[in-house]
Amino acid sequence: MEPHLYHVDISWSHDRLGMMCSPELKEAHTQAENEGCIQVATPPEFPKGIPGIWSPEHLFTASVSSCLMTTFLAVAENSKLDFVNFQCSSDGKLEQVDGKFLMTEILLRPRVVIRDEKDREKAIRILQKSEANCLISNSVKSKVIMEPVIEVQAMTVTA
Repeated sequence: MEPHLYHVDISWSHDRLGMMCSPELKEAHTQAENEGCIQVATPPEFPKGIPGIWSPEHLFTASVSSCLMTTFLAVAENSKLDFVNFQCSSDGKLEQVDGKFLMTEILLRPRVVIRDEKDREKAIRILQKSEANCLISNSVKSKVIMEPVIEVQAMTVTA
């Protein structure tokens, strides 16, 4: 496979706030100025940080979590797993190590809802394979921990 490039432009707006955009995400048929863009800011835990706006720390955590999801979707499709839903809650841990701030750990809590109990072990194997093959997880030095939950869809019986 040929290398792929993903282009991102970022520009400072004011204070600790900027706008991050990718030309690949802007639709060709629209002229909306901020389409394909999100605001990014220093998180509120730091001096002059801004609450309620995506931070690099949120984006880092989201990258690992969303990569797990997209990898799971591909592996599940190839494995013909009959599932109803996928969700993943994640936490990124920022710590100071040897005088430097590092994202030391990402905790992933994927929840997969399957139709039939017989697919439980298959779903767990697919999640494990997905985590092991997630290109973002494999690209970072943070420890990635996964705590999967598999649920069987409740059947509704009407009289």
